[in-house]
Amino acid sequence: MSDRAPHEDPEPQTGPDAFDEIVGAETGRDPDLAVIEAGSRTLRTQAGPPPGDGVPARPEDPEVDRALREVEAELAGRWPETRLDPSLTRIEALMDVMGDPQRAYPSIHITGTNGKTTTARLIEALLTSLDLRTGRYTSPHVQSVTERISVDGAPLDAERFLATYRDIEPYLAMVDAAQEHRLSFFEALTGMAYAAFADAPVDVAVVEVGMGGSWDATNVIDAGVAVVTPIDLDHTDRLGATPGEIAVEKAGIIKRGATVVLAQQPVDAAQVLLKKAVEVDATVAREGMEFGVLSREVAVGGQLLTLRGLGGEYPDVFLPLHGAHMAHNAAVALAAVEAFFGIGAQQARTLDLDAVRSAFASALSPGRLEVVRSSPTVVLDAAHNPGGARAVADAVTEAFGFSRLIGVVGASEGKDVRGVLEAFEPVFAEVVVCGNSSYRAMDVDELAAVAVEVFGPDRVRVEPRLDDALESAITLAEEEGEFAGAGVLVTGSVITVGEARLLLRKG
Repeated sequence: MSDRAPHEDPEPQTGPDAFDEIVGAETGRDPDLAVIEAGSRTLRTQAGPPPGDGVPARPEDPEVDRALREVEAELAGRWPETRLDPSLTRIEALMDVMGDPQRAYPSIHITGTNGKTTTARLIEALLTSLDLRTGRYTSPHVQSVTERISVDGAPLDAERFLATYRDIEPYLAMVDAAQEHRLSFFEALTGMAYAAFADAPVDVAVVEVGMGGSWDATNVIDAGVAVVTPIDLDHTDRLGATPGEIAVEKAGIIKRGATVVLAQQPVDAAQVLLKKAVEVDATVAREGMEFGVLSREVAVGGQLLTLRGLGGEYPDVFLPLHGAHMAHNAAVALAAVEAFFGIGAQQARTLDLDAVRSAFASALSPGRLEVVRSSPTVVLDAAHNPGGARAVADAVTEAFGFSRLIGVVGASEGKDVRGVLEAFEPVFAEVVVCGNSSYRAMDVDELAAVAVEVFGPDRVRVEPRLDDALESAITLAEEEGEFAGAGVLVTGSVITVGEARLLLRKG
């Protein structure tokens, strides 16, 4: 960690009465609905948020674009992220031949079901505002694979992404030749991320797991702070059928002596996580007890928060993201950064309030309740499981107040599509079901059949192509007239949202 400490707030506000209120409010919240959505030390020299929207476009140079497409094809030729072998053997072998780059910097490790990427982005923004150079590794990507690896708050540009891949390519070949199975797509990208962070070099890495925790390829780091966003049902065929079973895998990122920042959890998941913390002598910070959201008010373009951190209160924090779940993401991110600096356990103070406000006010989370068009308003959100869908349904109702909302849903095979559609049924006047370009896309007719069971035949339209589905939904919204207040929400899959984003913003 950098020798430079965060600025101190000279008069932290403790507010015992206010904190009693948060405990009551948080413990009274239904945990199933409390979905929260990553050598030498150098300091970041450029202040402010990265330019643009955080999602890189294709390279303008045709030669660079061609080279990037070649690398993308080489990576795609490996085992996909959906094919898993629960083992760290290959990634450990890769780290070994590369000289263990993941040990060159401290890390914050994030697992959970929903909200991991947004929480990672918020942690990154806050660390950057405190003059630390950051690396962030998140998945999946919305539009470009290069957005998964960020340094200094911005995705690697295409040239640097290519150079990183070519640097580690010989090591990938060595491990491939020595192992029963080649390194997977995700393992190769993880190796690239850890190498890029060491090469930068960064002061701290913010790392999001791909799936689970114990055997996830990212879990070769020894993170001093482990973050667990709320656990819900997803990937049940691989991780378990209950939150408690899923928590067993996710608890694998909790290392001996670490600080564990827990978002509010279902009871069975909380029991598993707390038991693991006790076993490895980890310090625990729990949302609703040691930290949380004291208050929030809907504001133009987002919400105004008062957060309770591990060291005190942070009033009047503007967050340009919508929904209660995003407020809880912010509280978890704040506690994680405080824990990184030892606040709460070793020190009784707050982070610099202006830095916190600046960081959160500049927050970006592409594809998460993101407005990409007006007249009518079109919103994108990558919710793909029932917990995420419930949070988004509540948030879109609160933040936008549409008189009529049309849904566009494209899902992936193996997901709880019925649960997602049931979560949106109360807020969608009609739904247009569609496909996307992924080989994992759910058959449109199968998706339509489930939608008809949930919505009834009169509220369901079927458009196999996403572009046609968008046109159909926008037309339905426009039927109410220019000033009627209808909107469109595109959801169901990160892939669907990424492709819609290209069609509506980049096309």
